[in-house]
Amino acid sequence: MPLHACKLITAFLFLFSIPALWAAECDANKQNQPSCAQLEPITIFGSADQARDVAGGASVISAEELEQFENSDVVRALRRVPGVSIQLEDGWALRPNISIRGTATERSSRITLMEDGVLIAPAPYAAPSAYYFPTFGRINSVEILKGPASITQGPYTVGGAINLSSTPIPSNNQGFIQGEYGSDSTWRMHGWHGGSSDRFGYLAETHQWQSDGYQKIDRSKRSTGLQKQDYLAKLATYSDPAASLYQSLELKLQYSAEDSQQSYLGLTDVDFKAEPLRRYGLSAEDEMHNEHDQVTLSWRIESQQGSGLTVTAYNNDFERAWYKTEALDINGSVTPQSFSGTGWANIVDTINRGLSLGNLDPAELQAILDGADTAVGSIQLRNNSRKYYSRGIQAVADTSLNTGSANHKLQVGVRLHEDEEDRLQRNDNYQQLAGQLLLNSIGLQGNAGNQLQNARAWAGYIQDRIELGTWTFTPGLRYENIKLKRTRYFTNSADPASRDQSNFRDSRENRVDIWLPGMGAIYAINDNTQWVAGIHRGFSTPGNEPGVDPEESTNYELGIRQQIQDFGFEAMLFYNDYENLVGVCTNSSGSDCEPGSAFNGDGVHIPGVEFTANANLSSGGEWEFPLQLTYTWMNPEFQTSFISEFFGEVQKGNPVPYVPENQLWISAGLLHGPWAFYLSGNFLDSICTKARCDEFERADSALLFDLSAHYEINTDWTLYALAENLTDQLEIVAREPYGARPGKPRTFMLGTTFNF
Repeated sequence: MPLHACKLITAFLFLFSIPALWAAECDANKQNQPSCAQLEPITIFGSADQARDVAGGASVISAEELEQFENSDVVRALRRVPGVSIQLEDGWALRPNISIRGTATERSSRITLMEDGVLIAPAPYAAPSAYYFPTFGRINSVEILKGPASITQGPYTVGGAINLSSTPIPSNNQGFIQGEYGSDSTWRMHGWHGGSSDRFGYLAETHQWQSDGYQKIDRSKRSTGLQKQDYLAKLATYSDPAASLYQSLELKLQYSAEDSQQSYLGLTDVDFKAEPLRRYGLSAEDEMHNEHDQVTLSWRIESQQGSGLTVTAYNNDFERAWYKTEALDINGSVTPQSFSGTGWANIVDTINRGLSLGNLDPAELQAILDGADTAVGSIQLRNNSRKYYSRGIQAVADTSLNTGSANHKLQVGVRLHEDEEDRLQRNDNYQQLAGQLLLNSIGLQGNAGNQLQNARAWAGYIQDRIELGTWTFTPGLRYENIKLKRTRYFTNSADPASRDQSNFRDSRENRVDIWLPGMGAIYAINDNTQWVAGIHRGFSTPGNEPGVDPEESTNYELGIRQQIQDFGFEAMLFYNDYENLVGVCTNSSGSDCEPGSAFNGDGVHIPGVEFTANANLSSGGEWEFPLQLTYTWMNPEFQTSFISEFFGEVQKGNPVPYVPENQLWISAGLLHGPWAFYLSGNFLDSICTKARCDEFERADSALLFDLSAHYEINTDWTLYALAENLTDQLEIVAREPYGARPGKPRTFMLGTTFNF
């Protein structure tokens, strides 16, 4: 365990130490005891029923819904949520690009990502691009929060928040084992065991995942898949529920390691049409390695009257090295110091358009991609090596009050936080002979980026839920105080990793002090139907670029909900009015800019409609037919004309890249006796990958079907079969970072689950 994590936890125990905790046994007959209830992971609002009471857009993907398709892919799971869109990339959702209501997709950097209520991006303030994402196969449920209620879950309040709930400590001794195997030698094992005694509760869990991958590299037998291991442990102790003050303490430890043979290099359009699952031999050395560990300690104290306080200390460490092909020097270069390169995105685009680059025509450029014997030029591979930490302490207090005819549920939260990204990257030189990459020169450590970015922040919020007859109001106010700093260093040949103040290139600081108000309202027409409305101030943390304004917006929503027995629907209109949409350059964006730089996108308007409906039809209890439909329409448009390294040439009225106009997800189930079948269909509209949306700047529309079948041998043992992308649709779903990319092809999996 890192030293700073030990110090943080020691300080926490010292500040919040309490008398010895007395334990009470939890069993299946005592689920209403506070001690049993507190074994659940920290959530934003809890269940689907509670989501319908949120004064704003809110959705829950329950454990039962995740089990329908045995989702190990967060992208497939989130397709059932209105207002959420995804920029596809690797087919596994290892590093998903998630957008809520039109926010920027790049590495989910413009939404608040959490696991069990704790910020989970590697450096949420300083470098929020989520190159780490929790192993989704071990996640128990998902909460998505939009609208004015999202100001409780900052710092990113423009779109909303996603909270991933891990496996809870069970209330009695039990275990779970899952195993599956299928296409491309893909296998997955997931298991846990836990329980509660008269003194404490515990959980031990692991998730193992491996695949050879579905793409084939030219002239290579290397895998294009992944190997990932994840381990989690929880220990909890809790007091007698009859005590005047109930208390619980939970320690959570998590560690994961990943090796994935993933590349940013895509294909030209001609090559994609001929063989969409091809990968150029130039990407044979591309591989990501990362490790993540987390320590959290949560203390809950609660009175019999319902008032409570939850305090959580947390520490996340993440380290990654992504070695991948970066650029081409068409004139060749002996060392990285003499390299003068052109990025692969430009080369692929040049070939698509039939243009020349320097003295090379499209056929000669294509020969380099194909690995021809006569291929010229020097190839640059970059070790994108970075270390991150994210740590802090947060507290949430809640209480209920009565003032005359109004009932109040008041919540106050505060968080002290710091995070850092440490970037020390290296470029190496290769040449391509007879289709094979040969190392020419290893570069100096730091020659591809030597910088530190860090942030210190404290945030607070207050929200009151006021129930007054048929009306419910939720006024809230959030405060963010942020100090950002970035220091870039020159590479020193005598001491290449030096960070002495005498050789820094530039050092920039940015301070933000902002108040974010919001108000939601619910009007209950009757017990089954509600009107919902809200307005709130949206905000995303800024970068350190001079002249780049913070990302701010004013967001509005209006909707109606209805739930009558086994039928329900929700329709929401929303309008996000950006004063300034900020683009942050990352390697995954594929833009011609320096990673980490930020750019103004000026005003953007995003009107939208979200609709979801569900029904459960039955035939005398013998048959069940669960149905669900989700539809989203958005029309994001830039309100000014400008030219930017990140956004490109933008004209007023151009669409915001990677935000689809139409999305549709439909699921139908058939349950009879021990059998359960589910079929889902997902329509993804074509999207613009650049604001101009010219030729070769648009991804295709797609209609994808997934099918699952479950057979319950007994109450503990189930067999299942999965078919993803049933019709084997292989469209161009993305053009970033460096060329056309497919989704995952048709795959089959067989699996089993066993409870004990």
